[in-house]
Parts: sequence; C-alpha cells; structure tokens
Amino acid sequence: MTGSDVFTPMQRSAVMAAVKGRGTRPEMIVRRLAHALGYRYRLHRKDLPGHPDLVFAGRGAVIFVHGCFWHGHDCPRGARQPKQNAAFWTAKIARNRARDAASEAALAQAGWRVLTVWECQMKDTGALAGRLKAFLGPSGGSSARRV
Repeated sequence: MTGSDVFTPMQRSAVMAAVKGRGTRPEMIVRRLAHALGYRYRLHRKDLPGHPDLVFAGRGAVIFVHGCFWHGHDCPRGARQPKQNAAFWTAKIARNRARDAASEAALAQAGWRVLTVWECQMKDTGALAGRLKAFLGPSGGSSARRV
C-alpha cells in the first residue's frame, strides 16, 4: 500500500479499471431522453476534443454527461472529499477539471456549442428535457414522443 491508500497499487489499478467511462447510467438517461424528444446523435466522436458523449453534428452541438464526483461539480456529491488517499483524489479531480475546461475551450474555438449535464441533474427529467430542448432547438422528427 502506498501513502494512506487502503489498496495495494495492483488492487487500486483493478478498481480504477472497473470504472466505466461510456454507457454510464447518467449518460443512458440523457441518451434515451434526447432520442425520445426526436433528436438524433452520434456517440463519443474520437475526432473531437474530449470525445463528447453525444454529438449533434448538424446542429453544431455536443453534450458532455459528467459524474459529479469525478469531475468536481459544486454539488454535495461533487464536493465530497475522500478521506483515504486525499492528495491523490484532489490532484486527480483537478486534472479532470483542467482537461474538461481545455476540451470545452477547444470545441468552442472550433465552432461547437457545448452543454455539460451533471449527474445530479438526472433527478428532474422534466427540467432536463427543457434544458435539452433549449440547447438543441426544435427537433427534426415529427414522430417525437412526449416526455
């Protein structure tokens, strides 16, 4: 074990490798909601900075779905600081925030509009649907279901 970590380096590696980056519960909520509202998108385009979770190329828009803890949101869950190995987690979350800001700036520079949806915002799907509609504009599909 290193520092005050409760895991050995090999165990820590296994734990971190098990954390999903795609197809997470919050991402799936946003994907299903966007689809139900009639929007169509591509996933995780590798040619764009930060590999946005949802890409609406025709609208010049991208959406990132961030976990509050992992990306340092200012909500109660995101502000929570681990007691074990605190220095590691503080540095990791700071790196994640810096990477997110750089990706967003690069996308804006390239002419993309960027929306970040936080994990804590999944509770109110009506408000989330309103944010998506306001950001993306009218949907193209006339077969859009009511949400």
